[in-house]
Amino acid sequence: MAGKSETGDNAAKERWERRTQGPLLVTAVLFAIAYAVPIVMTDADPWLRTACRYVEWSVWAFFALDYAVRLRLAPNRWAFVREQPLALLAVLLPLLQPLRLLRLVSALLLVGQRARMTFQVRLTTYVAGSCAGLLVFGSLAVLEVERNSPNGTIRTLGDAVWWSFTTMTTVGYGDLAPTTGLGRVLAIGLMLSGIALLGVVTANIAAWFIARFDQETSEERRQTAAIEALTAEVRALREEVAELRGGSPAPGGPAPGASPHVSSPRS
Repeated sequence: MAGKSETGDNAAKERWERRTQGPLLVTAVLFAIAYAVPIVMTDADPWLRTACRYVEWSVWAFFALDYAVRLRLAPNRWAFVREQPLALLAVLLPLLQPLRLLRLVSALLLVGQRARMTFQVRLTTYVAGSCAGLLVFGSLAVLEVERNSPNGTIRTLGDAVWWSFTTMTTVGYGDLAPTTGLGRVLAIGLMLSGIALLGVVTANIAAWFIARFDQETSEERRQTAAIEALTAEVRALREEVAELRGGSPAPGGPAPGASPHVSSPRS
């Protein structure tokens, strides 16, 4: 009975994840818009800023509800918590300190957890999406933090995008740099993320080449084995034919081993 119950819980959990994947991705897009509008539109009306703030918290509440339901449907709840510590951290993070940046980090973590869990997308697509997400949200986050800094050099969205791109690629020209503590924390996160994504891309390209070489080597081995087997078969057939020719009389000819009869000439 326990095995049947666990199987039913797993099926219910999988159904929930399939049905909520689309709405969760839509809410993540809404969060991105609500996060970006107050930063890009500095002269936005107060009601618009308030609406964006409500959208951000609503999206976080939706993700928190999703986590709670999946935890409830998990056959082993402690194992579910242990296997997904980032999802739990993402749910609890905005409660520790009500900063918009923490809600941004939690949303990115939750979307990443669900994407890896439900979609079997190709790694290249996932890496490209990760790069684009880090670039956009890193730019918005550093612009929000650095724009009003007295000694800050990142004042516009273009400066923020340029800084994020050079930081993620670990080029770091040094023409733009964060001056606040939170901005430098963002820089560290972008640098580590860029190095990790570059390592993933490099490793997978190398793995692709190795797989191709192994495939070609296996094909060559199969062809060589087939040729050797065919050669051995042809050799055996030749030996068989030679034995048949040497062991059976030819039509109209003498029996094997008999001396040929030579008639003497008449006198």
